[in-house]
Amino acid sequence: MALDPGTDPDWWRGAVIYQIYPRSFQDSNGDGIGDLLGIVERMPYVASLGVDAIWISPFFPSPMKDFGYDVSEYCDVDPIFGNLADFDALVETAHGWGIRVLIDLVLSHSSDQHPWFVESRSSRDNPRADWYVWADPRPDGTPPNNWLSIFGGSAWAWDPGREQYYLHNFLAAQPDLNLHCEAVQQALCDTARFWLDRGVDGFRLDTINFYFADKSLRDNPPLPPDQRNDNIAPRVNPYNHQLHLHDKNQPENLDFLRRFRAVLDEHGAVALGEVGDAQKGLEILGEYTSGGDKVQMCYGFEFLASTPLTAARIAEVYATLDRVAADGWVCWALSNHDVMRHATRWGLSGGALRAYCTLMICLPATICLYQGEELGLPEADVPFEALQDPYGIAFWPEFKGRDGCRTPMVWEEHALHAGFSAAPQTWLPIPGTHLAHAVDAQERAPEGMIHHYRRAIAFRHANPVLAQGQMQAMRADGEVLSFRRIGAGAEMFCAVNLGDRPATIAPPEGTWLAAGGEINAAHPGADGKVHLGPWQPCLMVRREEEADG
Repeated sequence: MALDPGTDPDWWRGAVIYQIYPRSFQDSNGDGIGDLLGIVERMPYVASLGVDAIWISPFFPSPMKDFGYDVSEYCDVDPIFGNLADFDALVETAHGWGIRVLIDLVLSHSSDQHPWFVESRSSRDNPRADWYVWADPRPDGTPPNNWLSIFGGSAWAWDPGREQYYLHNFLAAQPDLNLHCEAVQQALCDTARFWLDRGVDGFRLDTINFYFADKSLRDNPPLPPDQRNDNIAPRVNPYNHQLHLHDKNQPENLDFLRRFRAVLDEHGAVALGEVGDAQKGLEILGEYTSGGDKVQMCYGFEFLASTPLTAARIAEVYATLDRVAADGWVCWALSNHDVMRHATRWGLSGGALRAYCTLMICLPATICLYQGEELGLPEADVPFEALQDPYGIAFWPEFKGRDGCRTPMVWEEHALHAGFSAAPQTWLPIPGTHLAHAVDAQERAPEGMIHHYRRAIAFRHANPVLAQGQMQAMRADGEVLSFRRIGAGAEMFCAVNLGDRPATIAPPEGTWLAAGGEINAAHPGADGKVHLGPWQPCLMVRREEEADG
C-alpha cells in the first residue's frame, strides 16, 4: 500500500526498521558491489517482511577508506551505487510499498578529500579555516592532548601545510568537523534539507554524540580497569582506557540537535541517533530524545554488547532507562554493520534466535533489524587476505573487524554468489556456511527463521499495545523475563524464557486470553501455571473493559 502523507506523525514510535548495508544487499550491474537499483529490485522482499521503514547505510561519494562513512560529497550518490535518479527511484518504489526511507547522515566528520577539508587545510586564514578541529602542537611537538581514536592511536594527525594537528575520532582520513562554527552547522542543516526535499522520511545520525569536542581541548582522565568494557571498542583497543569526558558528549550538542529538529519538523521527518558511549550511553540517550525538541529516538550499544543479553541484564537496562530517560525513546538492535552478528556473538541458534526476536517485538522500543538477521545468519569467517575493513586489519587477529557481518546477502542457495551478483568476484566473499540460510531455501522450509520473523512482526502490528503501550512490572525470575504492556485499549502480559531449561511461571491474576500462538507462545495449563519450554514465550492479552471488570 502506498504511503499516505497524512498518516500518523508518530509512526516511528514502536516501528520496525530494516537496515540495509547497500554494498552487500543486491548488485544490479554485475560489478560485485551492491547498489541502489539492487535495493529497488529487492523491495518486494523487504515489503514481505512487514517492516515499516528501511535505513540505508551511506551511499554518498567517498574514497571508501571507511566504506562510505568517509563522505567526500554530501549531496550526491557515489557512482558505485548509482546516481540521484536511482535514489529517486528507490524512494518512489519504497513509498509505493508503504515503506518509509531513512538514510545515514555522517555529520561528525567528513573525508579528508571533501572540498571543505581540502580548503580548510590549505591555510590558516582561508574562508573554511575553522570548519574542522585544528590545534597547535605542544611545545615538544606532540599532539595537543591525550585523546585517542576509536580506530587506534592518537586522535590527532599532523598537517605539514598548516603546521597544526587536526582531530579525527576515527581514521586519519576522517577529519572531525568543527560544529562550534556557525557556518558548519548551517551547511549540515542544508545537507539534511537537500535529502528531505528528495523525499526521504528521516535520518539515522551516525555517532550523534561526537558532534562537538571541548573547546579547551582538555585531557581525558584515565578510566580504572574495573570500569572498562568493550561495548564501543574491542577489548584490545586502548580507547577503553579513558573516561571520554572531553572528546565527545559536550553540552553544546543539545542546542544543535534542537536546530536540527526544526529542520526535521519542516518536513515532518524523524531522526534516529547512534549514541556511542560505554560509560553513560543511556543517560545521553535520555538527554537527546527528551522534551520533544531534539531527535525522536536514539540507540545505544547495550543490546549490541558481547556479554549475553540475559533476563537480568534487560531488566537492569530498563530500570536505568526509567531513571535517566523516562521522557525519551529508545531504539534497539541486536545486530548491525558494526558488530558481530548476535547469532555468533551469543552462541545462539534455532529456538534461541526466535526467542530474542519475539522478545524484541514485545519490548517498548523502536526496533532495527539488520539484513540477514531474519535468516539467522551467523558471523562470516573472512580470512585476513580478504579483509577490507581497516579496523580489522589494524587489530588482527585479536579483533577481526566488521567484515564478518557485512558479507553479501544470500538470496538463492544454488545460484552464483547466492544470487547477489553476476560478477566473477564479490567485494567480500560469501561463506559456504551461509548458503543453507538463503532466502529461497527458507521460503521452502516451514521451519525457516524468516517465517518466524514475519509472524512476529505481523503480531506486533496486530497488537498496537506492543508498539504504543506503556510497560509495567518488568522482572527477571531466573532466565525468564516478564512484563506487562498497557495501552491502545488493551493489556498484554509477556514472558520469555531466555534459557535452555524449562521454566514455570504463575500468570497474573485475572481473566486473560491466549495470544501469540503463531509464534509458539505457551499458555496456562490445567494447574493454572505456564510451563515454558527452553526459549519459549508466553503471551496473553485482555481488553481494557475486561481489566476494568
